[in-house]
Amino acid sequence: MIEIARALLTQPRVLIMDEPTSSLTQSDTERLFAVVERLRGQGVSIIYVSHFLEECRRACDRYTVLKDGEAVGAGEMRDTGTDRLIALMTGRPVADLYRRSARALGSVVLEARSLECPPRLRATSLRVREGEIFGLAGLVGAGRTDLVRALFGLDKAAAGEVAVFGREGARGTPRRRWSEGVGYLSENRKEEGLMLNQPIRDNITLTRLGAFGILGWISKGRQRAAAQRWTGELGVRCRDVDQDVGELSGGNQQRVAFARLLLHPARIFILDEPTRGIDVGSKAQIYEIIGSLAAAGRSVVLVSSYLPELLGLCDTIGVMRRGELVAARPRAEWDEPELLRAAVGSE
Repeated sequence: MIEIARALLTQPRVLIMDEPTSSLTQSDTERLFAVVERLRGQGVSIIYVSHFLEECRRACDRYTVLKDGEAVGAGEMRDTGTDRLIALMTGRPVADLYRRSARALGSVVLEARSLECPPRLRATSLRVREGEIFGLAGLVGAGRTDLVRALFGLDKAAAGEVAVFGREGARGTPRRRWSEGVGYLSENRKEEGLMLNQPIRDNITLTRLGAFGILGWISKGRQRAAAQRWTGELGVRCRDVDQDVGELSGGNQQRVAFARLLLHPARIFILDEPTRGIDVGSKAQIYEIIGSLAAAGRSVVLVSSYLPELLGLCDTIGVMRRGELVAARPRAEWDEPELLRAAVGSE
């Protein structure tokens, strides 16, 4: 908000706003749009950069879509639907965003029984099968993140049990979960998920440093080779793997975080809001990664606040409400209104 105020103090005739709402609350976002409307009324021209399409439709008269450094479409906003904008950004129809591969679900690989983690998580149980994408829906504060953090051992469970591949242990730790083949992607990649001031190669190899050296000495050459392989496979756009992760876009940072899980290698992926704060094109690539993991027999626990994402990707969707998993059913038995009713407790 201070940066926006500073820009306004110059009384600009042209104002360029690059992702102005990325760190704003909803109330501050509304204040920003009030300012935008006032400036437009005063004859100020605004270039508004955002990956939030609903904001673009609300604020803008005309649009230009950039993909891979080139303009791929432009026009009047009022004449263009959201599906058209997504197709331009991703290079594919909206219907192809969630490509579901044929997969058979196997035995249970992750099970929680009456797991509790005060003050929010209460007596929650779930079962995740091999090759399954298990989605977790719910309102903010419903306990979704509390559940996955307890599953991974980041937060200490006060009661209950967690079994990974049939091996039980309520007092799991992140080190133990890594050794069991469980990988975790935090919803907060900038503070928990990545070392922003360290190079890509260190971020990708962090959990397997022992494989890249001997007697405590790390071979940077071997590190680079491994990092180059995964940045290539995941399409990370960077100068080279020695570039600091903090210099990358949000979508590329998220791909680096995925690369670490794939290098480890994890067999169970716990993904907390994996597409939050990234552009639609990057989301499409993340969806492909998640789908390919399930097709290869890996299991995914997916926390998302975006209901079309859950309905498009998941085999099973569970709904958290007030710290409990209140319903878990096959995806075909859900739609958006039903998910919302379960999340708010409305019958």
